[in-house]
Amino acid sequence: MTHSKIIFLLLFFTSSLFAQQYTNPVNIPPALSANFGELRNNHFHSGIDYKTQQVVNKPILAIADGYISRINISPSGYGLALYIDHPTGHTSVYGHLNSFSKSIANYVKEKQYEKESYRIDIYPEPGLLMVKKGEQIALSGNTGNSGGPHLHFEIRDTKTQDPLDPLQFLGRTVIDTQKPDIRGVAFYPIDGKGVVNGSSNPLRLNVGKNKSGVPLALSQPINVWGRIGIAVKAYDRMNGQYNIYGVKQVRLFVDEKQIFSSSINRFSFSKTRILNSFVDFEDWRKRSSFYMKSFVEPGNTLHFYDTVNNGYIDINEERNYRMRYELEDYHGNTLTYSFVIKGQQQPIAQATTCDNFMSWKLHNSFVDFDFMLDMPSGNLYDSFCYSHRKIRSTVYYSDMHQVNESPVPLHKNATMWIKLNADTLENREQYGIVEITERGNDNWIGGTYKRGGLETSIRELGRRYAVDIDTVPPKITPINIKKWVTARRIQIRLTDNKSGIANFKGTIDGKFILFSHDIKSSLYTYIFDDSRLEKGKTQEFVFTATDGVGNFAEYRYKFDY
Repeated sequence: MTHSKIIFLLLFFTSSLFAQQYTNPVNIPPALSANFGELRNNHFHSGIDYKTQQVVNKPILAIADGYISRINISPSGYGLALYIDHPTGHTSVYGHLNSFSKSIANYVKEKQYEKESYRIDIYPEPGLLMVKKGEQIALSGNTGNSGGPHLHFEIRDTKTQDPLDPLQFLGRTVIDTQKPDIRGVAFYPIDGKGVVNGSSNPLRLNVGKNKSGVPLALSQPINVWGRIGIAVKAYDRMNGQYNIYGVKQVRLFVDEKQIFSSSINRFSFSKTRILNSFVDFEDWRKRSSFYMKSFVEPGNTLHFYDTVNNGYIDINEERNYRMRYELEDYHGNTLTYSFVIKGQQQPIAQATTCDNFMSWKLHNSFVDFDFMLDMPSGNLYDSFCYSHRKIRSTVYYSDMHQVNESPVPLHKNATMWIKLNADTLENREQYGIVEITERGNDNWIGGTYKRGGLETSIRELGRRYAVDIDTVPPKITPINIKKWVTARRIQIRLTDNKSGIANFKGTIDGKFILFSHDIKSSLYTYIFDDSRLEKGKTQEFVFTATDGVGNFAEYRYKFDY
């Protein structure tokens, strides 16, 4: 019995076992907009996304008996989120909710007023908020970093908090008979050791399809000599859905011998950023395209690989090498794509000479009189040659620094320092590093003033930075003041031009009032709470806000209520 069949049978057994204990978290026909392990910006998708028929306020149900173990409310991330611990050793997670059930909502509101904060992350005592299987715990929404109404749902190992593929437990409810869809194959000659079609550069080829949807052959012959890696661009499909999904398993064969496989059933959040080594990071940054590498770089410590020689291929005979990709989804639907690499002797260029070599296993740094970059060990997935370019600027308070020409992901934080050319501000907290995009826009990064410059942390290379200032306070704009009382709500539009909103607070007669807000909007809303207001008098409303560098704004207004 093959390794993949054993895995499939184990997953089928697990699914059947928990099918008796877990119910769907939605009470509408289940349809997914995303699956587990999908490739996202800097992370693997840690759950599945249930469609909610393009609307909010669909009932959300507890999948099994348990208790609310965590409640997180944030304007970004999962927005309104609930976590339930179950006796099975699993934790279920429900994200982007619109509202909670009454008992949970009352508990949350008390905690928000106690902490005087809309944003909270609390862990109720075990047994305090008990739920039963199938009990409505919330209504679906679109809060936080959500591109449309849906439920983000996870099942985690309670002990480790590692996310697990929910389809292992609820897969029986999702019908899928469609095979994955291949979009491209890429070839990567190893510097100084391999060559592809006479070049040391990566060769990325799209895979077309005929009128019947069958993948076509590669668009050009592939002549190789020496060591290479290969990658595939592919997605999955599901019945009746227009979405594209992540591919569950990838296997690569050379002359009928499997030399690489990956299967994403679980991962650790501490390793999710290693997605940037799982994929062709440069192509993702430059073209928003995800090629999945079928080779494992030395700094990649993900545990869901099975490889020979870490997936690298040595082409050292003048003959045809028969290659085959097998792409499989959770339900066992498999696409097979075959192609040929021709072994052909050709000159292999010497490894690139490098003045600033960065080793994947060492502590690396680059130091100049007006710039410093410090990268602790454990930051790089592979070694590379660092490049640095400085551009004079009359716009910013420092030179612009191109921190490496090509994109390179970092697993942890690197420290960057940029010297000021004009240190003119009395309040040095108003300085900040900005990232300058290719279109010339700048995004505030921030930083700390040190030794005549600004220091901050970055988590990838290949971008351009300089020092700027922010001396403008946030802007507070009241919305429809005359309707506040009749509508029983106060709305404020709060914006900031550079460093972003760091803190805000609303009060009536000096007492905290709860404003809700979401990252997708600049509107902040307070709903009148008569249990916390002294009615029948003139009320003094005060709203304050501080941006990322400490610029302060205040708005006051009196009204009768």
